[in-house]
Amino acid sequence: MIGYLKGTVAAIQKNSSNRVILLLETNNIGYEVQIVPRMIAKLPATGEFVQVFTHLQVREDQMILYGFSSLAERDLFRQLVSVSGIGTQLAIALLNTLELPELVQAIVNENTKILAKTPGVGSKTAQRIALELKTKLAQWREEAGLTTVVSSGLTMEVQEEIEMTLLALGYTGSEVMQALEVLSQEQQLSSQTSTEEWIKRAIAWMAEEFK
Repeated sequence: MIGYLKGTVAAIQKNSSNRVILLLETNNIGYEVQIVPRMIAKLPATGEFVQVFTHLQVREDQMILYGFSSLAERDLFRQLVSVSGIGTQLAIALLNTLELPELVQAIVNENTKILAKTPGVGSKTAQRIALELKTKLAQWREEAGLTTVVSSGLTMEVQEEIEMTLLALGYTGSEVMQALEVLSQEQQLSSQTSTEEWIKRAIAWMAEEFK
């Protein structure tokens, strides 16, 4: 319903539940937006302009706005709360404990040990997150039309992991495919190169190409 808000930072507070609240003034209205605590470091000073991507939760007794620094982070939050047993506060905790690329890769690689670093996430919950979200990311990849095998020597499984990670980080299917096609021509990148390095190089290439 509310995709994002643009306005000035009026205040940053912690409420009685120790949750971080951004008070954002937009058109003379102050919106209370719960944010991921690590987002504080990315916010400008009080009185300065900022754009915050939002998710609106409507309950019988109240409406709550959640705010994120990027569209990809907001979309992953929505995916997380769609997992059975994962509420909004646990999703916020996951996003606060792990950097977005680390969290996405943990899901794609089904690395439950990394997911379980988050307070409140036990092994069974981590397994459920990895299983349900990897399935959704795979469907997302198919919907994006990523079906071409690049001529890099990568196995299909590794290429899929790279593509799912980049899609979840907010890149489009065409951007991802262009990046992999270009990088597959680089001799220093091969089937032996780690997926993390492929992802890092792809992000660097897209940041330069699509700036």
